[in-house]
Order: sequence, then structure tokens, then C-alpha cells
Amino acid sequence: MAVDKIFGQMGDLSKGKYVLIDDHPCRVASMDKSKPGKHGAAKVNVVAMSILDGSKHSLMKPSDADIEIPIVERKRAQVISVSGTSCQLMDLASYETFETSIPEEMKSELEAGKEIQYMETMGKRILGKD
Repeated sequence: MAVDKIFGQMGDLSKGKYVLIDDHPCRVASMDKSKPGKHGAAKVNVVAMSILDGSKHSLMKPSDADIEIPIVERKRAQVISVSGTSCQLMDLASYETFETSIPEEMKSELEAGKEIQYMETMGKRILGKD
């Protein structure tokens, strides 16, 4: 079984890193750190965007709290065919073919024979420019 997440601490997060919120792999968009109070620990408030569907998620925990970090692999593929809102790709390392949906902002860029980058995380493959 492949490992699809690791563990880290809330205080180690920074803008642009990945975090797992409500089982959504997300990229941190912004974060605020509060100073520790007289009787409490410093808190970290994170706002992140899901890399799967673009939805917004937030998380607030003490800076020493454990969090889950998804493993996101960037890979290269060749476009085999484009059909409506989906495309068929072939991974350039394993030669595996698979089908995935096309994000709205990439529809005009994809054409058969072109090489692109995709991300694989938690058993899902996503086309994207990030």
C-alpha cells in the first residue's frame, strides 16, 4: 500500500505548502499566527484551497498540534486525445494511460501529442498549473 500522507506540526506550515483539511489535499493560501496568551499556546489560523476542486477550507489549531500533510507528486504525461471535458494521458515514466477531467483554464492549451505536467495525490490525478 502506498503512503499518501505524512504527519507534521501546525507551526511548520507556510504559504504555498500542502495540508490535509477535512480529507481534502489543500495548498495554504494564507495564515495568521497569534501570540501565546498568559495561559495558552500560540494559535495558527490557516486558509487553504483544495487542489482537487478549488474549494476553500480553514483550520485553526495550536502551533504545536499535529497535522496531516498529503504527498503530492508532480509527473509528466503526453496527451493522447482530448474529448470534451476530459482527456486521455500517458505517463512518460510508467507508460500507463489514464483519463482525467480538464480544468476550464486549460481547455484551450491541450492538444494531442503535447507534453504536460500533472499532480498525483491520494489516488487522484489532477491537471493544473500550480
